[in-house]
Amino acid sequence: MHNRRYFDEAIERELSRCRRYGRALSLLFIDLDHFKRINDTFGHLAGDAVLKEVASAIQKRIRKEDLLSRYGGEEFAVLTPEIDHKGAQAMGEKVRKVIEKHEFSFDGEVIPVTISCGVATLGKKGDEAAALVQRADEKLYEAKESGRNKVC
Repeated sequence: MHNRRYFDEAIERELSRCRRYGRALSLLFIDLDHFKRINDTFGHLAGDAVLKEVASAIQKRIRKEDLLSRYGGEEFAVLTPEIDHKGAQAMGEKVRKVIEKHEFSFDGEVIPVTISCGVATLGKKGDEAAALVQRADEKLYEAKESGRNKVC
């Protein structure tokens, strides 16, 4: 999986390409709900296993041309070139449902996992990467504040 540094470089490239060709670009921020509780209840090894399994589940649900990166802590970023806002919302919802229904387990114990997702789409012509990231982050915060396990 790509790291934050790679993501920061990739978003600049994709932003430039999408602007040049007049294409859509959306960003999904995905965060595990109550991840600290998972670590505190099941241990850090279980938390690491859950993170790896979540990443694998996300990767299986996105296209080859989409970019999945670890953004920080228990947060992932999915950069989706040529997907408009409606399509990105649908993708976020599909991933959310997959994670919610997936049975995560570690050392024989089932670990309930849900995610929250914030979606933003390239808007104004002068939009910079930081503005897209900020909007996705605000939407993620909105999803968390309004009950978690949802896409905003």
